Amino acid sequence: MAQENLSVVLHSKGDLRLENRPIPEPEPNEVLLQMHSVGICGSDVHYWQNGRIGDFVLKKPMILGHEASGRVVKVGAAVKHLKVGDRVAVEPGVPRDMDEFFKNGRYNLSPTIFFCATPPDDGNLCRYYTHSANFCYKLPDNVTFEEGALIEPLSVGIHACRRAGVTLGSSMLICGAGPIGLVCLVVAKAMGASQVVITDLSSERLAMAKELGADFQVTVTRGDAPQQLAQNVADMLDAQPHITIECTGVESSIQTAIYATRSGGVVVLVGLGSEMATVPLINAAVREVDIRGVFRYCNTWPMAIAMLASGKVNVKPLVTHRFPLEQAVQAFETTRQGLGIKVMLKCDQTDQKP
Repeated sequence: MAQENLSVVLHSKGDLRLENRPIPEPEPNEVLLQMHSVGICGSDVHYWQNGRIGDFVLKKPMILGHEASGRVVKVGAAVKHLKVGDRVAVEPGVPRDMDEFFKNGRYNLSPTIFFCATPPDDGNLCRYYTHSANFCYKLPDNVTFEEGALIEPLSVGIHACRRAGVTLGSSMLICGAGPIGLVCLVVAKAMGASQVVITDLSSERLAMAKELGADFQVTVTRGDAPQQLAQNVADMLDAQPHITIECTGVESSIQTAIYATRSGGVVVLVGLGSEMATVPLINAAVREVDIRGVFRYCNTWPMAIAMLASGKVNVKPLVTHRFPLEQAVQAFETTRQGLGIKVMLKCDQTDQKP
């Protein structure tokens, strides 16, 4: 095994470095992974640019990265279901305690959850990384490492669509055609959504949405009136959508989501914006429009792997840029500039394939 563990470490706001860390030893219930593909998420860039997300503040150097896949190179003494050589996708959120949320199957809501690249926990954008074996999922031979890394954002789409109650025949509006809006789109279509409208400022992203199965695309311009946008959506569908999934966190877009959704329908808020937002709450209340929050995901990796292995979902077009780990700073800059959709870092020097 190589003795260097090149890692992408955020030291403080704006200070991103490549440095060698020791190769960790797995605990009895952990596996040591040789990382292969790690996607850059908007939250990674946000930590780099701001040093914090909400109450999560960077206080010491932290390895970034949480959209990941790799190969098992060592197993802890108590691990029975994985062996050296297995290709796995990593679920980055691991409960620390068997609390009420864990017991209810909603472990993502546990206040003490370990989560990769969320202070104070290190992420997995490095050559070698240890992780709880129970949160590493074996990949079938026909699912690539990159698809394995994309299960993390895909899981956000699965969890959002489950919270929304997407089912056969649902009509939908998705606000935002970034990576999360696009995974919500492909999951919704796989779950049987009949018609999906998607909005964005970017014509390139809307073109990708069309390629991935969106029935209607709406180009938004800053300053558009939310009620008028909602009317445009209704005109396209000949009715208001049953479900709206809001992926931008922008206040005006949340307003549009509420106005657009049909009475008795559901709005799911995925995008995170400012802590306070002015929204037409009474409009939602008198029309019995349910507003539901989403925090990451739980119990989604098995479904995501099944969707990918069966070909029901295709996430491969989402990867638009690839960089070797040594060019991580350039990769982060590409993401910061909003170029392409998903930037993927390749951590294994001997295998740079998707």
